[in-house]
Amino acid sequence: MITHHKLYLKSRSRGYYLVTREVMESLPELPDTGLLNLFIQHTSAGLTINENADPSVRVDFESYMNHIVPEQMSFITHDMEGIDDMPAHIKASLVGSSVTIPINHGRLMLGTWQGIYLCEFRNHPHSRVVIASIYA
Repeated sequence: MITHHKLYLKSRSRGYYLVTREVMESLPELPDTGLLNLFIQHTSAGLTINENADPSVRVDFESYMNHIVPEQMSFITHDMEGIDDMPAHIKASLVGSSVTIPINHGRLMLGTWQGIYLCEFRNHPHSRVVIASIYA
């Protein structure tokens, strides 16, 4: 059986945010075994799984992505919503829009040092919607 749940993440400006707890608190009780797929319904933000203990990892992700996809690229033409518009789309494609996590004994099987990141690529705060699909 598959169930879908719409999650509303709080509004945030550009950065990498550990949202594991926020996601878990928004979900119904998980099945004993299955899969959780999280899909973000936006083209200027992404989801990934990475280090959950040291916040400097998220700072370094932000620095690296801004280095490889800067805002000031003279050849960019899509800037309807500002100079961060097209760079945000590129970053979102590089990171991806979904993650899948196994469920066992009603818990996510994340590793000890793993957490779910919201990767927000727009300068100004945006609320984000994530679809959680639970496969039981």
